[in-house]
Amino acid sequence: MPSSDVYGFQPARRHEELGPDFFDKVAAAAFPKHQLRYRNQRWAGRIGLGELTSTQWIDHFGSFAPFAGSFAEPLALRYHGHQFQVYNPQLGDGRGFLFAQCYDPENGRLLDFGTKGSGQTPYSRDGDGRLTLKGGVREILATEMLEALGVDTSKSFSLIETGEELWRGDEPSPTRSSVLVRLSHSHVRIGSFQRLLYLDEHDNIRKLMDYAVANYLPEANRESTGDQALAFLDAVGRRVAETGARWMLAGFVHGVLNTDNINITGESFDYGPWRFVPELDPSFTAAYFDQTRLYAFGRQPDVLLWNMTRLAECLLPFAPKEALETTLQGFGPAFRDAFNRALLDRLGLQSSGSETDQRLATATWQFLADSRMPFERFFFDWRGADAKRAAASPEAAVYESTAFAPARKLLAGCEPRTAEVTSHPYFQRAEPCTMLIDEVEAIWKPIAEGDDWTRFEAKLAQINEMREAYTLAGS
Repeated sequence: MPSSDVYGFQPARRHEELGPDFFDKVAAAAFPKHQLRYRNQRWAGRIGLGELTSTQWIDHFGSFAPFAGSFAEPLALRYHGHQFQVYNPQLGDGRGFLFAQCYDPENGRLLDFGTKGSGQTPYSRDGDGRLTLKGGVREILATEMLEALGVDTSKSFSLIETGEELWRGDEPSPTRSSVLVRLSHSHVRIGSFQRLLYLDEHDNIRKLMDYAVANYLPEANRESTGDQALAFLDAVGRRVAETGARWMLAGFVHGVLNTDNINITGESFDYGPWRFVPELDPSFTAAYFDQTRLYAFGRQPDVLLWNMTRLAECLLPFAPKEALETTLQGFGPAFRDAFNRALLDRLGLQSSGSETDQRLATATWQFLADSRMPFERFFFDWRGADAKRAAASPEAAVYESTAFAPARKLLAGCEPRTAEVTSHPYFQRAEPCTMLIDEVEAIWKPIAEGDDWTRFEAKLAQINEMREAYTLAGS
């Protein structure tokens, strides 16, 4: 691991070792303005960048001056992918790039700084390579909310307004521009492997798999290529299943679950038309252009398995089809187990054993589907399985219904993780923190009309309070 620089920052340039078959070196756009709108001080402090001045921050994350020890030039990554399950070989980083890498000093894991809205690349096609300010604000709200709810997500690290007028068909134009920087553990996607299979570059598939195992998935390391391919598929599948299950328990709809939006570390990233469900509705869809509801809330587990099958196809040069299919069969049980763990995390409860946990998950999900009560309200009311708290809820009558009886009986037998599970001030609030689309629009409106960021900052403070409350119980 490289030595730290003056900030305690531990830079890296591992992706560059893959060579020019995997990326194009590019330059960032020259923006007319740099106004810092958001910096993730929590994560900046963790990786040794917390002491950067505003000028230094903008220099690195607005003008993209390189960090010593990382890439001299940004890398636009090459990939293909299925978009709405139709293969597209014309993809790649079109308005973003891999700017730098570093190590997380808390666990030694490799981290990537990826951008959105940083300018045109060879893969921009007819796009301007820019990001609207509203798009950047929406991504921050999504990632902060998901992280607070226990989802392994990319971190919105920086948002800088860049002073250009953009024209878009899905929001009033001209609209303001921005550049976003994300922090995550990998920008290697399923589509990265698909591109190499499409080009019949089997040696490069092996090279990318070896890179991914060495830097992100060491548990998949095996002596033979065939065994490693199976272990790699299993490791990716488990992480994707974990994230998918936690999406469901957060009531989150990603909206565009294309294979280029699923990375091999299983992190949630690339937030376009996302939504949180008001109530448990399997048909709830985030994207207005998803006319067939392919990526509806309830279909997300099946879509993730479909995407994992596309990754398995890329490994056919190294492992038998039957063995790959057997490995894929582990996705369902992995998703179920992750779902049950996520439910206990949301409720702050200890496990009662796998069979009882499964019954609780089934009863709870069935009740939420049938009652259509406010999704986040339920988890707020039943945190710690505290029936007294639930009795004081506006939904108390629903909890006394026959429909809730099976879940209520199971909850009565559960133990909270700590005695203080609901002692945090967050649980003394009258209402839970939510992130529904009308709230997002209400946060954006004063920014658009009067450059008033008060609601945005207040919402982030509320989310942080929720994060602290959930951390108290180890969820």
